[in-house]
Amino acid sequence: MAITVPQDVMAACSVLINAGFQAYLVGGAIRDSLLRLQPTDWDIATDALPEDVERLFDRTVPTGRQFGTITVVGDGRSLEVTTMRSDGVYRDRRRPEEVEFTDRIELDLARRDFTINAIAYDPDRRQLIDPFGGKKDLRRKLLRTVGSPNERFAEDPLRMLRLVRFQSVLGFKGERKTELAVEARLITYVSPERILIELNKMLMGRFLQPALEFFYHSGLMEEIIPELASSAGISAGDNHPFDLLGHSIMAASFAEPDVGLRWAALLHDVGKQVTLKREHSAISAEMAKDILTRLRASRKLIGRVTTLIAEHMFDIHPQSSDRAIRRFMARVGTETAFDLIKLRQADLAGLNENPRHILAYRTAMEGRLNDILSQKGALTLSDLAVNGHVITAELGLKPGPKVGLILNYLLDRVWSDPSLNRPGQLLELARSYLKTLG
Repeated sequence: MAITVPQDVMAACSVLINAGFQAYLVGGAIRDSLLRLQPTDWDIATDALPEDVERLFDRTVPTGRQFGTITVVGDGRSLEVTTMRSDGVYRDRRRPEEVEFTDRIELDLARRDFTINAIAYDPDRRQLIDPFGGKKDLRRKLLRTVGSPNERFAEDPLRMLRLVRFQSVLGFKGERKTELAVEARLITYVSPERILIELNKMLMGRFLQPALEFFYHSGLMEEIIPELASSAGISAGDNHPFDLLGHSIMAASFAEPDVGLRWAALLHDVGKQVTLKREHSAISAEMAKDILTRLRASRKLIGRVTTLIAEHMFDIHPQSSDRAIRRFMARVGTETAFDLIKLRQADLAGLNENPRHILAYRTAMEGRLNDILSQKGALTLSDLAVNGHVITAELGLKPGPKVGLILNYLLDRVWSDPSLNRPGQLLELARSYLKTLG
């Protein structure tokens, strides 16, 4: 099968070939091309040594020179060009202690994780090199390690999480022998940062539900997110058709493919292990913060996820008053308000609610939010037609708590009637309210 190779990638291969070296395209780009997906990253395997690659290309970065990898920087894309090699012992359970460069592509493919990733393409001869049956496994939608799964997972335990990730992203099943070789405790040798990268990719998959179920049954969830694994078998509430873990998995699977939203859907109810009352949202938010902090997530992701979880029990609905919706949007922020509607939709899906009712709810709620925005009324203090400086100058006040009380009163009045948001009317209201303050 001929694979469509981008012009700049082909040009890089031609540079190597014209210099007398071999050049093969390897990795995810070949797998995705065979699956008729759009490849994102293109990697080249060659018998050229790192110093040869640096000599042949104008702009290079020695991203992994000791392992043979040089990044070739192009105008619109960077390519990883790696000298073909066979690996020695993986003593740190991440990288081989030593590598031996080779001119045989079959030896280079033998060191890879799964057969579907151990296929090379010769762009010059337009031929596939597939010594481990990866193309057949692609047709069977099967995840199978290259060689012994026990050895592959022991070399780099992160490959166990990659097994889960490919289940989620590709919808493939693990070969029974490969799945049984998962030794969850080994994942403790992997850094939190690397684990988080795989989990984020897993959460973005189209086939998340079966992947999360395997994540649990393999024991990996217990090692990485024990707070979530311990929710198995616990009631999620009287109206829930699934246990707490099942509800969380279903909610995450139905959430839109946004990493923050899916983390929030997955962890929004972990606090129900403590209480089924409304305060479980605050407990869940704290537990989510601990989990994501442990995984070295960014402050931005932690903040977004914990805010969504803490606020997910919001009580506005399509029939709520404009004032109530304005207060809600002002309190959580416009972007978060829309995200909370999406989270509520996922939560309802985790309850196995009627899909038509769920879609109707989201349509109605987003309609109400958009209607409020179209009115261009004040949602926050900064939206008011007067500010603290105007209040102090016009009412003869000194800066202090009293000015804050007046501004918050004015905002509350504008939430009820957006037409009041004019300087003259606001100052008149402020004078009247000041008299009540004494």
